Amino acid sequence: MNVHILQHVFFEGIGSMAPWLGLRGANISITRFFESWTLPDVSSLDLIIAMGGPMSVNDEAELPWLIHEKQFIRTAIQQGVPVLGICLGAQLIASALGARVYPGRQREIGWFEIEAVPNAGGAFAFPKITTVFHWHGETFDLPEGAVNLARSAACEHQAFQIGSNAIGLQFHLETTPESADAIITHCRNELVEDTFVQTEGTLRSVPQAAYEHINALMADVLDYLVRPER
Repeated sequence: MNVHILQHVFFEGIGSMAPWLGLRGANISITRFFESWTLPDVSSLDLIIAMGGPMSVNDEAELPWLIHEKQFIRTAIQQGVPVLGICLGAQLIASALGARVYPGRQREIGWFEIEAVPNAGGAFAFPKITTVFHWHGETFDLPEGAVNLARSAACEHQAFQIGSNAIGLQFHLETTPESADAIITHCRNELVEDTFVQTEGTLRSVPQAAYEHINALMADVLDYLVRPER
């Protein structure tokens, strides 16, 4: 399995996805946009994972690599390559497919519930209600043909699916205690009191079981994207 990671900042890695990929003997390559814009041939890949980051997909003037990244994502989806977008990565999928990305009505940082949106036709199914880790201020309209998979009190579009091969998650299921510490350490300036922004103390007091739950759900999403019958 050839897997390519799109990484936007050094402190947001793949978290719990690393052991999932390791168990499958994945050959992992990475584009670190903070170092280089080099991208591989889409046709050589079995899975693309677009990670998060504090920038906006609308920052093309300041970060011109966003233009190339969106084209890469769009081509991959059109060619049927499985694509997973996480937080900024989900917004990149939406933008690459022509949808608007813009500031949400509420910033959402912390552990909050999402509610599954019932869908037919074989789309990925989230648990009816589950608590996941969020860190985002922007949201998006659904791209044409997308299926909404989940919502929350703060954000109507929490997860979506395009066809059988692309899923965007506004939240972070890959988060481990170590990756949570990294994003808190580098982005604590965003922890400004608000309805859906938890304190650093609250974020750091989450039990290990919460991470195990979301990491298991992350594995389910990945299993779905690379399923043979796709």
